[in-house]
Amino acid sequence: MATKIFVNLAVKDLDKSKEFFTKIGFTINPQFTNESGACVVISEDIYAMILREEFFKTFIANKDISDATKTTEVLVALSADSRESVDEMADKALAAGATHQRDAEDHGFMYSRSFQDLDGHIWEVFWMDMAAAPPAPEQTT
Repeated sequence: MATKIFVNLAVKDLDKSKEFFTKIGFTINPQFTNESGACVVISEDIYAMILREEFFKTFIANKDISDATKTTEVLVALSADSRESVDEMADKALAAGATHQRDAEDHGFMYSRSFQDLDGHIWEVFWMDMAAAPPAPEQTT
């Protein structure tokens, strides 16, 4: 079985977050969704568990939930099939209420855009042509 990733994110308004993620092209798996959280299907092996803050807190013991609009612990990066797909997802996110994170970056072999979701979590969408990527630097010991 392939390793799957489940990114758990605290959200203030579960219904608004579910609506946001469906507007940008993801689906919600009802089997793992209830009043406390929802399973956002990003791909066959990638999921985001969006959890009401109160429920999220039950997983972190004595820690506080960081305010993603003020501090950042992680960047969620997703690959796309093309530059056009990068633009399509970023544009959908912005139209659905996301905020612009930073300007697009174009390195020729790689193109990316980023946005903050409704709770301030940063998402990076990128396309990369590995065949055109610069070679790795030689290792010296």
